[in-house]
Amino acid sequence: MSIPFETARLGTKACTFPPPPAIRETFRSRSARSVVSAMLAVAMGTSSCVHYANPEKPGAADLAANRAAVESVPGLVAFWTFGEEPGQARRSAGTADKHPLMEVGKPVAREEGGPYSGYHAHFDGQQFMGIEHNALGGLDISGREAQVSMFAVAEVDDMSRGVSIAGIWSEGKGENDDTGTRQYALLLNMPMYGGPRNVTPHVSSEGGVSRRASGTGMPWCVDYAASVSVVPEHRWVTLGFTYDGRYIRAYFNGVMEARQVDPVKDNRTDPYFAKEGPFGGHRGINPYFHGRGIFKYDPARDGGAKMKPSPFLVGARYAVGSMFGEAMKGSLAGLAVFNRALTEKEMQKLHASAHLQALQ
Repeated sequence: MSIPFETARLGTKACTFPPPPAIRETFRSRSARSVVSAMLAVAMGTSSCVHYANPEKPGAADLAANRAAVESVPGLVAFWTFGEEPGQARRSAGTADKHPLMEVGKPVAREEGGPYSGYHAHFDGQQFMGIEHNALGGLDISGREAQVSMFAVAEVDDMSRGVSIAGIWSEGKGENDDTGTRQYALLLNMPMYGGPRNVTPHVSSEGGVSRRASGTGMPWCVDYAASVSVVPEHRWVTLGFTYDGRYIRAYFNGVMEARQVDPVKDNRTDPYFAKEGPFGGHRGINPYFHGRGIFKYDPARDGGAKMKPSPFLVGARYAVGSMFGEAMKGSLAGLAVFNRALTEKEMQKLHASAHLQALQ
């Protein structure tokens, strides 16, 4: 099993490394584990270090280098660093289209600490940010051949319910409601089909409920991957996913944790899961097979049957008739969207750019 990467400091360097399993088990305190694992990683030559001029707080040059690491990845559509003050639109860095995120509900607090701007945005479950669908531009990733990747630097305060990080994802009023206009989303803690407290990225081809080859509907959109790792509360992590037009892959701390599906435990015995995967087999869980592309709203087809096309939202989604039922309680220090499926090496590069230990 892959071990998620972590970041530790050695003098004035922030080092990203894969900590040995024995060290993770023996040294349960964060400080002891970080120091010992980093020492071993450096000794074995498996670390990736970036020099920080100030060992306690990244300076302007450090922040710029971290942003550049994200901005250099091909296919970048939007990259928010959350350095703006409450009440201001949050604008994308390093892209021609600034994709301004507008606050909804009440101002979103800005707090110190972040790898890209020196700050992060804190959500309390009563507000979110968004862009209306008609202003999405390149964020409106859709169509039969579409690909998408998302990456977030996050600290979640409450994992007792589902968590909405970001995406284009309006579900409707609940079970068996086929009026949704879902496209793609980075969500957490979806236990219905094997994702309790996991990273659970979703992609929809129908917008509404998932449909079997026979045309009959599932109760929900059930097309999501699920990580191995549980997302912790009150700890900075990186979250992400890729979709290459065939498979959804969930990432936790820069690693695509391959997971073998347990059809019974994961509640994936329905023929939709068990018989409609590659060559008539199972769709799996991470990676998860979804070879039908991403929903594209068609006014002529969907205007009378579905709700209006979804906005891009950060920190919430419309689900079970509410915007706040599964709104995020926690913080975001970076969020990026790409219009292609990133490689695992690229996802590790994004993770390394976050320098998580500097945030803990």
